Amino acid sequence: MKQIETIAAGANFSAVNVGKLSEIIEYVLPMGPDVKIQGKVFAGQALGTTGSELSFQTLVPGQDSGFLHTHKTHEELYFILRGEGQYQVDGQVFPVREGSVVRVAPAGKRALKNTGQEDLTMLCIQYKANAFGEADSPMTDGNILQEPLEW
Repeated sequence: MKQIETIAAGANFSAVNVGKLSEIIEYVLPMGPDVKIQGKVFAGQALGTTGSELSFQTLVPGQDSGFLHTHKTHEELYFILRGEGQYQVDGQVFPVREGSVVRVAPAGKRALKNTGQEDLTMLCIQYKANAFGEADSPMTDGNILQEPLEW
């Protein structure tokens, strides 16, 4: 089974490598004694994230996510990195392809299906819904430092 590789870590950062997108299918996520999801890996724990979780998943042609699901408090962003398919939220089905981004509120009943001829790979970021307010704009939260870059 494929494992996440730690690249570097420090007091204010962590870096991992999950491998090439074509290798995501090699991961197996144990979800219980009888449920194992081929082609899915969560990376937040390996990174030590404190405000979100992220996962990569690859679906082979014709495969779907296996079940509808919702969340109690987490909103999700799905980034389609390669391939094409259909996304379903609350019974509405729409096409997605490389470059598509889908946001789903916690109560949204969601699922994804690969309808293409090649693997579909996506990145999902989940975070607590309604956690950001007006003061959290990236334009006001960021600080540009007057320090030289050191490569």
